[in-house]
Amino acid sequence: MLTLSQLQSDRKLLNKIDWHMTPEKAVEMYLEWGTGWIRGNDFVASAHDESYYFVLFDWEAPLVTLIKRTMKGSEELAKVPVPPELFEAAWKDDGIRPGGSVHKLNNDLKKYLENILHGPPVDFSITH
Repeated sequence: MLTLSQLQSDRKLLNKIDWHMTPEKAVEMYLEWGTGWIRGNDFVASAHDESYYFVLFDWEAPLVTLIKRTMKGSEELAKVPVPPELFEAAWKDDGIRPGGSVHKLNNDLKKYLENILHGPPVDFSITH
């Protein structure tokens, strides 16, 4: 699992992040072939395709998780601490669901992450 400072310094990986990918879209593209007839040209063309995107698991407050998704599955690459108020607003914007849920980022959380990832390296310690 990458630390925040490792992620900040990996420009190649940062440039691969798809800020428009959502958990639902990733499942449709990689796991449910043929169900997204309205997606046009937005589909997985080969076994070598991969997507990198952030999600938030509402049981992991206040962290967001960078996912690498391929046809073979998904891998958690990094967990990034975020302000609790941005975390809560994002999952509420996506809709409160019973139990543990996976949510997309809202615009405020995307902007925050883009700023800390593309700015000067900062390391936040996660304490529990």
